[in-house]
Amino acid sequence: MENKIDMLRRAKVYVVLDRSVVDYTRLFDLLGICVDAGADVVQLRDKSGSAKEILSFARDALKLTRGKLLFIVNDRLDIALAAGCDGVHLGQEDLPIEEARRIAGSGLMIGVSCQTLEHLQEAESAGADYVGFGSVFKTLTKPQRSPMPLDVLKSAWVQSHIPMFPIGGITLDNISQLLALGMNRVALTRGICLASDPAFVIRELKMRLSNIAV
Repeated sequence: MENKIDMLRRAKVYVVLDRSVVDYTRLFDLLGICVDAGADVVQLRDKSGSAKEILSFARDALKLTRGKLLFIVNDRLDIALAAGCDGVHLGQEDLPIEEARRIAGSGLMIGVSCQTLEHLQEAESAGADYVGFGSVFKTLTKPQRSPMPLDVLKSAWVQSHIPMFPIGGITLDNISQLLALGMNRVALTRGICLASDPAFVIRELKMRLSNIAV
């Protein structure tokens, strides 16, 4: 079986399944679609659910995803460890990476949300395995955040020594702007969760991103 680090390094499409966008029943359906359509990483994002709900979903999810894609839980290090997830994703206001690593050890992937070059440098220095960088475009997930200049995104991409996933308002309609900058990874939330044909979107993204050299 391919190891997690290799799976992360070759990852192109990172899907965030957000419970604030659609309910758990739909999220589980979408998870199956992600597996079948070839998504590389899936994150469960549930800012308001109980620990019991999130743990239950994570355990069910891992039955579908193990060995096929990386399954990550947002924020909840305790649940990631209890369920045996592949990783946890932390925001700038969450548990510091060093503390998360001390608790989790080396077996759990740690991803970090970054909005600036300074965030990226700090995440790398602290031992993050990957970063999500954005918001690239306007997004309802972070409505208070302004889109970043693409030259900032490009600088982060060039400087990053770990896998970086641009995120925020990315769609099939605007991904050409990222491809033109040489980027071959993206993360999407509503672009998948609310798509009329999420399988098509995932496959199309994989095809376009795979045409960009690593």
